[in-house]
Amino acid sequence: MHSINQYKGLGVAMVTPFLQTGEVDYPNLEQLVNHLIISGVDYLVALGTTGETPTLTDEEKHKILRTIVETTQNRVPVIVGMGGPSTHHILQQFKTFDFSGISAILSVTPYYNKPTQTGLIEHYQELAYHAPLPMILYNVGGRTGCNMEAETTLKLAENEKIIGIKEASGMMNQIMYLAKHKPENFLIISGDDAITLPLMAVGADGLISVVSNAFPAEMAQMMHLAQEGNFKEAAVFHNQMLDIIQACFKEGSPAGVKAFLAVQNRLEYYLRLPLTRVSKEHQERIKNLV
Repeated sequence: MHSINQYKGLGVAMVTPFLQTGEVDYPNLEQLVNHLIISGVDYLVALGTTGETPTLTDEEKHKILRTIVETTQNRVPVIVGMGGPSTHHILQQFKTFDFSGISAILSVTPYYNKPTQTGLIEHYQELAYHAPLPMILYNVGGRTGCNMEAETTLKLAENEKIIGIKEASGMMNQIMYLAKHKPENFLIISGDDAITLPLMAVGADGLISVVSNAFPAEMAQMMHLAQEGNFKEAAVFHNQMLDIIQACFKEGSPAGVKAFLAVQNRLEYYLRLPLTRVSKEHQERIKNLV
């Protein structure tokens, strides 16, 4: 029986390291996987927004995913990001995709074409019907131009194939309403590092984190203390991390977290256009925070 408990706690939306030539740096990716697992993260998310996935070829996506799965060696679960503006296209991907070693699918709301709430319900019900694995919804209106309202999420939560939502809307009232009214076997996962601790206090189950690429041990300690209900000690880590978290997102993600990783000598500081590095001034601020 599949347990949703493995997605409580800290997940990491993994960055994609690049070489100066623009190629994916696979050896570095392996090192990052091992470092995250050793540091105490609970699961990994491959091919999410933080991985610069829109800039990757299908061949690169396949190889990145296989590298993560093979390096992980079943030590922690791996979730794969699969979403897009076309329901039909995702269903076609389901038929040909290699899901071996993957435990769930994270699927962002369709972007660019701005569906209605009815459209969102029908999109996800169709995906869930055909999906070979449990699905986690992903709401991030700042990137998609489309907010999934709480009632829409609660309607989809009735589907047993849909096991949770990554909520990155930043709308505290919406997420708190969800946490209050959700069914017991449905996960509320924060998609926003900065507000995770207060969300955990009102019933959220965990975090899919960007910042944890660079600070996995600190974020894991904060999350695990919060899971135990020890919010006073968790707040110490939250406050310790807050300036770093805000610096990570000030000039866009994953440019910020890659700047931190570069200062830590964990990867070379390269992104793929249209994404660019943070400004020199901000890079100096980041150096001073490490």
